[in-house]
Amino acid sequence: MTTTTTTNTALDALAPMCAPFAARWDREAERRTQLRTPENLKALMAAQREHNSSRSTAAMARNQRSAARKASNNPLSATRRAARTADKAARQHHSQARSVLKAARKNYPATLAGRVVHAHAAHVVPGGLASWLMSEAGHALTLWPASVSAGLIGLNVAGLWLGRRQPSVRLDDGMTAEERRLASRLDPSFWVQNADARGLSGTVPTPAKLTPAGLVSHVRLDGRWTPKTFRAKADEIRALLGARTDLRMEITSGSHGDRATITLRTRSAADGIDLNGWTPGAPWGVDTVTGEPVMVPLGRRMLVAGTSGSGKSWSTRALLAEGSEAEDHRLVVIDPKRVEAMNWQHRARTAITPDGVLEVTDDLVAEMHERLALIPRGQDVIAISPERPRITVFVDEGAEVIAMAATPRTRPTKEDPGDPDWGRIMDNLRTLARMARAAEIILIWATQKPTQDKNGGIDPQISAQITYRAALALSTSGESRVVFGEDATEKGWHAHELPMPGVAMLRSGPKAKPHPINTRAFSPADVIALPDRPTWHRESSRPTASRLRLVKESTTRDAAPASPGTETNRDRVLRAVHDGARTLRDITDQTGINKGTVSREIKTLTATGALRKTADGGLTTDEAA
Repeated sequence: MTTTTTTNTALDALAPMCAPFAARWDREAERRTQLRTPENLKALMAAQREHNSSRSTAAMARNQRSAARKASNNPLSATRRAARTADKAARQHHSQARSVLKAARKNYPATLAGRVVHAHAAHVVPGGLASWLMSEAGHALTLWPASVSAGLIGLNVAGLWLGRRQPSVRLDDGMTAEERRLASRLDPSFWVQNADARGLSGTVPTPAKLTPAGLVSHVRLDGRWTPKTFRAKADEIRALLGARTDLRMEITSGSHGDRATITLRTRSAADGIDLNGWTPGAPWGVDTVTGEPVMVPLGRRMLVAGTSGSGKSWSTRALLAEGSEAEDHRLVVIDPKRVEAMNWQHRARTAITPDGVLEVTDDLVAEMHERLALIPRGQDVIAISPERPRITVFVDEGAEVIAMAATPRTRPTKEDPGDPDWGRIMDNLRTLARMARAAEIILIWATQKPTQDKNGGIDPQISAQITYRAALALSTSGESRVVFGEDATEKGWHAHELPMPGVAMLRSGPKAKPHPINTRAFSPADVIALPDRPTWHRESSRPTASRLRLVKESTTRDAAPASPGTETNRDRVLRAVHDGARTLRDITDQTGINKGTVSREIKTLTATGALRKTADGGLTTDEAA
């Protein structure tokens, strides 16, 4: 039984190699059969009769010319001239009849089997005669000429038989009807017979194999093809297979330069794995090709892109939960759309307004510089601890933050301190992307539109520092190249072909494979149900040095007032004015709060009537008035 199985396997491997020969044989035999019609047979018989008649006439005219030459030595005699003219006309007629006969034979060809018999007879007869002549008396017959002839015949017959052989495609019992249909169309016999009509002549696939991620077939390419040109025929290949339009099909280079691989993602290795909810240490997702868990370690600068509805928010929440769970980890969420930030108020510092975003990025940059100064000699990264935790900064949505930073500012006047420089938001974020990794301040940038134009969602300077790049479904191949690099199309990082929602690709290094990943689903209700965690704030009230303050808050500064007993920046500005500060500079020096925050609080207090401007442009409280 084992010997039979081994033999069948070997024959199955040889069958695709002989399939083109058998296909050419069958095409030629079919062509000859179709031409052998009664009309063409009649034309051939008429041409043969005419040719025989013209040949007889030409022979007779040639004999008459020879007789005329013998009868007269005068080349200009009437007899010789007439014989010469008749011979020339007969030869022309014979030539025309021969051309007509040649065309008629082409239109009514001999059968292919007959032609092969004639071709083999051309070497069988001389080979047998040579064997007889080369044999010596008293010795055995010299067989090698005849053996060579017989070997050629055997190779012809064996090649034709192998090419027509139906390989035994052994597939799992659990195969679906769709997979069986696709596998039958990847069979070499079906493919070769129908490839010409789709412009795929010269390509022969191996029988499909079923893997946990779908059907895989390796395609042999002749000299007209390369893996790149074969990949360009994706639409024709899909049509030949009759595959669904939404079925993911991957065409990649094979093990050799003349090979390509077709993979039909009819199933996922992640099927049956529960990816709902989150627990500490749980993987970010599962590789749909290998079935292995995919981990995204903390401390990696990361880009997450995905069009609206692709599941970007659901997929990133597991990363944010991990980044805010431990005592030495803190989370900052910057979200101008405020929807995602509202979910994380109980375990992250959030910023949703331009003032809030500017304040938190100012604080992060100041914290970064302080930490960089504390890194001991010989170390690349500061050691994290509850006092100096790793800070994960999540930006969602990046395009809105870029637009926020580009908002024109109101210039200060004597009556109005004006707006701070909003452009400093992007300056701060670029600084964090370039320098903050050593300070364990890690940037995760999320966007729906990753194109790097004026309306794009990723800044080029920030993008250049990103080491982990993830994308769910994108809109175009251009967006895939922006996320994964210019070689994205060539290497198979086709995020624009991913299904929605919750399927991503992750490029984490040169050895990463462009495998689809089923990501963990994490709903807003799951986030809100997470236990409270301390949030990060930087205390700058002491003029000598900055320090870290960890406070437990249930809401953000931007969204709700501080709890009783906590002095806010607004309270400190009001107290400074009450104590005698009259200008923006005086208040900044006295409180230690950055200028942008002071400007914002002055504007708010003036609008509510808590502060008013004096005639000389200074500030005073109602009580002093």
